[in-house]
Amino acid sequence: MSAVKPSLIIRCFNDLQDYTTRFEAMKDFTTHRDENTPDEVWLLQHQDVLTQGQAGKAEHILMHSNLPIVHTDRGGQVTWHGKGQLVAYFLLDLNRLKWHVRTLVSFAEQAMIDLLKQYNIDAYAKPDAPGVYVDGRKIGSLGFKIRRGRSYHGLALNIDCDLTGFQTINPCGYAGLEMVRLQDLLEDYPSFEQLCDTFIAYLKNTDFFNDLVVKSE
Repeated sequence: MSAVKPSLIIRCFNDLQDYTTRFEAMKDFTTHRDENTPDEVWLLQHQDVLTQGQAGKAEHILMHSNLPIVHTDRGGQVTWHGKGQLVAYFLLDLNRLKWHVRTLVSFAEQAMIDLLKQYNIDAYAKPDAPGVYVDGRKIGSLGFKIRRGRSYHGLALNIDCDLTGFQTINPCGYAGLEMVRLQDLLEDYPSFEQLCDTFIAYLKNTDFFNDLVVKSE
């Protein structure tokens, strides 16, 4: 008898989200979920913020600015989030999916690669530098936290964001790393809402989940 696939709820947040509020909500969801709780994916844009991962070093913040800095528990170094960037948080029960951490990372990277391919952009992952790249420039970042076999945090894909925030840091701890956006690569690039729709359709076509429900928040 084949295993029953878990349900998935996709929550689409229409307004710009405060990072700390979403961070606390992710932790709370992960703490209180049980073996029957449906997995969730949250799609959103953040208010402008720098987030410093568990491995973060102060020297990777190159200059002081008006951007708030939030210390978080995901892996990795410092990055920027803000308007014009699709953030997808993966609140998944890895034990139930029978995924390892590497499976999760590969799934997130491949999702970004496949999304970009739908817009005729050839992107790729690097084994030694997590994320997704186009011609040496980084277009998608990721970082996760695993607690009791359950994940939170996720990925960030640049659409038409202001790159100034990235210029105040060594993105993901890499000095001189150049960031790129869909806006830089396409004359007619998708909006945040259009890219969310593309991502939802992508998740519907995966073979990992059942009873996928989309909710607008």
